[in-house]
Order: sequence, then structure tokens, then C-alpha cells
Amino acid sequence: MAQARMKITICGCGPGAPEFVTPAARQAALRAEVLVGARRLLDLFPRRAAERIVVGADTEEALRQIAARRGRRIVVLVTGDAGLCSFAQPVLKRFGRGACSVIPGISSVQVAFARLGLDWLGARILSAHHHQPDADPRGLAGCGKVAVLLGRADALAWVAQLAGELGREYRIFICEDLTLKTERVREVRRAALPKLKVSSLAVALLVRKGLLA
Repeated sequence: MAQARMKITICGCGPGAPEFVTPAARQAALRAEVLVGARRLLDLFPRRAAERIVVGADTEEALRQIAARRGRRIVVLVTGDAGLCSFAQPVLKRFGRGACSVIPGISSVQVAFARLGLDWLGARILSAHHHQPDADPRGLAGCGKVAVLLGRADALAWVAQLAGELGREYRIFICEDLTLKTERVREVRRAALPKLKVSSLAVALLVRKGLLA
């Protein structure tokens, strides 16, 4: 089949800073004939002379352009870890797992928990980046650790609703621009959430008080 001849490597590029790109991902990008990704991810490899395809809001167009490069060594760059709410899923669905290999990366969720000195075993991870999470906030009661990927102005209103369901035994942390020079990690009150202004690169952590020293 034509799709089986595709040579696509999907690389997780970490949360933003160049030093958080793994050596495996960097080596794959250096071997690429075609680099595909958001402009800020392409900028992580300024010296690579490969053809570049910028992924914007129209992901279907990016997939069509990848298909048009059949037979070339294609590397798709995705934010954070490829397995966590990334462009990797549409690529795998379109071209098939047999045509793709995946190099994992460091996610912003990992970094957020690391900044608190807290493991993320058993944490619920939800995305409010493109739309409200499907999960019912009431169903998360009793979960000790919840991470919500933000990115939209009204996402914080959903986090506030979730915080209300979880109750006062939880602390709320907003982690912005992780690994970048503008990084900021702050604890906030539930009442402040709906009007809070945060970066588009942000994660909210809700953690039961007893889990933090």
C-alpha cells in the first residue's frame, strides 16, 4: 500500500526550551528531509536545511502536505510528549502506525509536577486546550492529583468549577511557560480563577493538601 512506503518519525519536542528536546528527537530532526511542525517548534532547529512545513490551525492541510512528500524522510515535531494531546494522533490516524515511529518527549505536565516536587502517579490528566474536558467535575472528587492543560480564556472557568467540586482540601497551582525564561508557577485561590490572565502555554494542577509537604 502507498501508506506503507511513508517514512514518518513523530518527535515530542518538550515544553519549549531547546535543552528539553531529547537527543533522540534532535538526531531524528537532523536526519530529516522534511520537517513538519508549529513555527515555534521548527525554530528549535534553526540550522537544519530540510524543507519546512508549518502546521497552523488547518491541520488537514498539513496532513495533505505530508502525504504529498511520500517517499521522503519526514519528521513531524509535536509539543511536549507525542502521546499527550498532540498533532501525533491525527498523523497516526491518517497514515497508520506501520508508517510511523514515535519518539517520546517531556510533557509540560511532567515539568509542572516536578516544579512542585511531587510525583504524578495516579494523576488525572485532562485537556481544555481546544474545548472543555469531557469529564464531569463531580466524577473527579476524591482524585488526589488533577492536571488540566489550559490554552483558552474560558478554560479557567472550568477549572474553577472543578475546584468547587473538589473542595477546600485542594490547592490550586497555575504553571505557565514552563522551561522558558518567562516561566511562572504560582498558587492561586479558586475565586481568582475566572478572571485570571495566563499564558496560552499553561497547566493547572489541583492537589490534595495532604500530598504536599
